[in-house]
Amino acid sequence: YKMILPRTDTEITEKIIKSGIRPSIQRIQVYGFLCRNPIHPTVDTVYTALAPSIPTLSKTTVYNTLKLLAEHNLVQTITIENEELRYDADTSNHLHFKCKKCNEVFDVHYSDTNHLYSLFEQQLPQGFKADKIQTCIWGTCSSCNNTIE
Repeated sequence: YKMILPRTDTEITEKIIKSGIRPSIQRIQVYGFLCRNPIHPTVDTVYTALAPSIPTLSKTTVYNTLKLLAEHNLVQTITIENEELRYDADTSNHLHFKCKKCNEVFDVHYSDTNHLYSLFEQQLPQGFKADKIQTCIWGTCSSCNNTIE
């Protein structure tokens, strides 16, 4: 299933407060960007998008905000290639597809993902406990497959 993300600043602020974080303009804008732009951005992508409208914003603030949001389970971190950390506001169990041509990362919602992850966890040696499972697929997206080289 696809997670319904908050869209309005009011919904975003309420979700931040419910998670135990004090809302600030920067936190609302950073989380809002992730909710409204499911592009799995890096810190640089978020900073570049928001800096023109928030002159006081720094890359450090974006990084610290994303780290805080991840600690409170509002976003998940994804390392899909080259140790490049990306962020996703959809914290439900789902797969990620990275296009080798355009480098975009897409969510793949699969109805049996929870069941698959449960099977993976059952295969762990006795005493092991998974905190996080992510599955990534690499290939070529439909847009890149339709381009003539």
